[in-house]
Amino acid sequence: GRSLPDQFIIIDEAQNLTPHEMKTIITRAGENTKLVLTGDPYQIDIPYLDSQSNGLSVAVEKLKGEEMVGHMTLDKGERSKLADLAAKYF
Repeated sequence: GRSLPDQFIIIDEAQNLTPHEMKTIITRAGENTKLVLTGDPYQIDIPYLDSQSNGLSVAVEKLKGEEMVGHMTLDKGERSKLADLAAKYF
């Protein structure tokens, strides 16, 4: 497949990717490429994925501890109190 060197790639809504799709994206990153994955594993739109089986969660778990990989979890929502309630109960 194609390799993408010297790029800055942002993948938003990465929780909607399968582990296979995530692997495909990560393995396309070439030399000097930075890859940023964003998403919320509790806001999945794909019926056959869940908070543990989606590509984002699998990538975080498998790549944990690797020197060139960083991960952060943001705990505070920035929408509204109503949006926070919806995320909590649905």
